[in-house]
Amino acid sequence: MAGILLTQNNMFIVGDVARILGWIMNVLFNFLDSVFGIQNIGLCIILFTVIIYLLMLPLTIKQQKFSKLSAKMNPELQQIQKKYQNRKDNDSMMAMNEETRAIYAKYGVSPTGSCLQLLIQFPILLALYRVIMNVPAYVGGVRDIFTELANQIMATPGGSDFMQELQTNGRLFIEGKDFTQVNTVIDVLYKLQDTGNATWQMLIDRFPEMESLILTTQSSITRMNNFGINIANSPWNIAKSALAAGSIALLVGAALVPFLAAFTQWLNVKMMPQPASTGDGNDTMNAAMKSMNMMMPLMSAWFCLTLPAGMGLYWIMGAVVRGIQQFAINKYLDKLDLDEVVKKNIEKNNRIREKKGLPPQRISNIAKTNVKAIENTPKKGMTEEEKRAAMKASTDYYQNADKPGSLASKAAMVAKYNEKNKK
Repeated sequence: MAGILLTQNNMFIVGDVARILGWIMNVLFNFLDSVFGIQNIGLCIILFTVIIYLLMLPLTIKQQKFSKLSAKMNPELQQIQKKYQNRKDNDSMMAMNEETRAIYAKYGVSPTGSCLQLLIQFPILLALYRVIMNVPAYVGGVRDIFTELANQIMATPGGSDFMQELQTNGRLFIEGKDFTQVNTVIDVLYKLQDTGNATWQMLIDRFPEMESLILTTQSSITRMNNFGINIANSPWNIAKSALAAGSIALLVGAALVPFLAAFTQWLNVKMMPQPASTGDGNDTMNAAMKSMNMMMPLMSAWFCLTLPAGMGLYWIMGAVVRGIQQFAINKYLDKLDLDEVVKKNIEKNNRIREKKGLPPQRISNIAKTNVKAIENTPKKGMTEEEKRAAMKASTDYYQNADKPGSLASKAAMVAKYNEKNKK
């Protein structure tokens, strides 16, 4: 891999992650080639996507658990916001923040939610994009296809200048852009897959003495990129070529990529836990989330229409893997006893408070059954007033658990007295 470093991405953090992911892609390519005699980048992308999402599974579970618990606790948070919506004095704001923290502690989630998981996943996604868009920089077997042709072009007077013109006129994004290096020429040759046969013919016209080598190289990389359609070409360009050639099969193949990208993304959105609606006019954020969820499939379709089909293949496969994971995670989360989760969270919070030298916080049966009350509201037919009263009792009890003279502290004293007498 040392000879391929020039055109690899060197962005802070992203570059290092890309090198790790590129190593995985290189191993997969060599494995398929040596064991099965298969040299196919599309198949590598599928296996690569499965492995990456399996490695990211712990983050996914944590993120989805947060979403599930958020859907349960949102009614309580919205009730607190409604309680203080017309009270802007400092004491009221402090009280609202304290009650809000109590709810978060009760459910064992952070106010920052899944931001950490998203921050970790973001450079991974950027790195994946870099690897898939610039395969020869990370996969030695693909790079070797272009090496001989690139060396001969570099050895021809004016060869590197012509490749630079191809890069500029074709508006190809090249990492290094140092056309005195063979790696940059290889990058241009690889990206010619997205410009159609006309550009390859320009290459033959400029270097007629290399026609046989150019055609052999083009044939080899086309075979590697063949996955029904050329995954190095964009569905948009493929569709235009299909219309010009009157090829219905090629047109359908090009249309399937953005369609499947949008459809699988839509399925993912439908499977995600949705925030509960309180029907009290405080659903602006929920409405914004629903709008975003509707836009995401459309954005997926547009990206996968204009980017090389290899990115679309990764996008679709990623959505399929996420859907399978989401189904399994939903089954797991549906079996969770939220009352037990609340109990464990309180115990964990108390251990943290103990280390800080603070008294433990306690939560009553009223607070614990509040979880079930929220879940069963439609079945039990609780009125809005009863619902608000239950939430207030839950929050107030948790909030006042440490205050001397409060009902919670008196209950705790009685519990200690009874426990002592039993002993």
